[in-house]
Amino acid sequence: MSTLSDCRRGFSALLAAGAICAAASPAFAAERARNVILFIGDGMGVSTLTAARIYDGQKRGVDGASNRLSFEAFPDLALVRTYSADSLVTDSAAGASALLTGHRTLNGALGVSDKIVFADCASAKGQSVPTLAEKAKKAGLAVGVVSNAAITDATPASLYAHTPSRRWQADADMPPEAVAAGCVDIARQMLDLPKSAQFDVMLGGGQANFVAEDGKRMDGRDLPAEWRKAGGAYVQTGTELAATPKTTSRLLGLFAPNNMMRESARQATGTDAPTLTEMTTKAIELLAGRKQGYFLMVEGALIDKAHHINLANDALNETVEFSKAIATAAAMTDPKDTLIIVTADHSHGLTINGGARDTSILGVLQGSDDDPPVALDGKTVPILMYATGPGAPEPGESRSTPTPANIDDPDRLTYAAIPLFSAAHTGEDVAAYARGPGAEKVRGLMDQPGLYQVMREALGL
Repeated sequence: MSTLSDCRRGFSALLAAGAICAAASPAFAAERARNVILFIGDGMGVSTLTAARIYDGQKRGVDGASNRLSFEAFPDLALVRTYSADSLVTDSAAGASALLTGHRTLNGALGVSDKIVFADCASAKGQSVPTLAEKAKKAGLAVGVVSNAAITDATPASLYAHTPSRRWQADADMPPEAVAAGCVDIARQMLDLPKSAQFDVMLGGGQANFVAEDGKRMDGRDLPAEWRKAGGAYVQTGTELAATPKTTSRLLGLFAPNNMMRESARQATGTDAPTLTEMTTKAIELLAGRKQGYFLMVEGALIDKAHHINLANDALNETVEFSKAIATAAAMTDPKDTLIIVTADHSHGLTINGGARDTSILGVLQGSDDDPPVALDGKTVPILMYATGPGAPEPGESRSTPTPANIDDPDRLTYAAIPLFSAAHTGEDVAAYARGPGAEKVRGLMDQPGLYQVMREALGL
């Protein structure tokens, strides 16, 4: 019979030992967590999870429908409502802020109450709300943030930024009236702090927001250079990250001017940038030795970036990459002292229209009594399609469908029903998975601020 230690042996053991892990959970559920890791799959709605597990299984040559992603073996599960303070459908800024502050705010705002006016600096004065990361740092815990988007993008910025506009990532993005009113860009909010308040590990893209030369800073500052001058380590490639000693106390890694490459492009180009798993591994290595424990947030941002441009192939591949990072974190940590929560900030309008069990999830319906092979327009029916986005045909054009020649092309646009330059988020509930101390509170129907409470209580903050 498997024991609790089986739950720590990596990806394959996690899947095989899922039921045993669930049975073992109550034995340590009452203990306080030493560490908390929050994984946010940006745009990772339930349909994305379903399609990704099928995609993953099919790529590995096993049955996709009965396959599991790594975190789907976690013992505790909830559905989470995602509306924002001003919309039925949240954006990443408001969604992540609800998860990280326990307060709902307006779409487009970060770390402020719902009393502000979007992009109005004056309205945000006195409306900042502390984040879980800031509370953890103040209590003496180490703090880390990992994202394969720009580290100043909405979700990673929700750990440290307090602003009425997520768009103000560098000072070049800010309107003159906001600067005159005293608002500060997100990059400065991340690094322009006393050493005692700065995070310990920060890994992602967005270098252009931190530098003046070949970047977006209008103030002439080189924030990474200032970080190094104050004793912090700074890396810009995957090779440099891998070589970073485990004894490094403060690490900043910026691996792309803006968002990092999707994994398919990174592999195709041979770019020396770390994977999400490699960044997660290094972050845990550096944080694990801290005496008081740590809080770490890891974002799989490129799921959402691919969805927005109707690249279903890449969105599913990025979800699988996200699952690998979670499996690695689970193998590196002990469920007796580390709470891991996996969730999403919002969903996307991806649908699964049917398909035979042995048909590629990226293909078309093969035809049956329930799944006609041809639609009323005489074309085949794609298994996956989007409600909105650039994959929709132009006015007067007919739609296209996958063919055997392009089915695995990561750059092929998946069909969308309504043309938009960027696919819209959708408002259905997302899933949350948990294991470790406090995980038993992730049950039933929850709100995003409720997940914040679970993490805060687990850390005793």
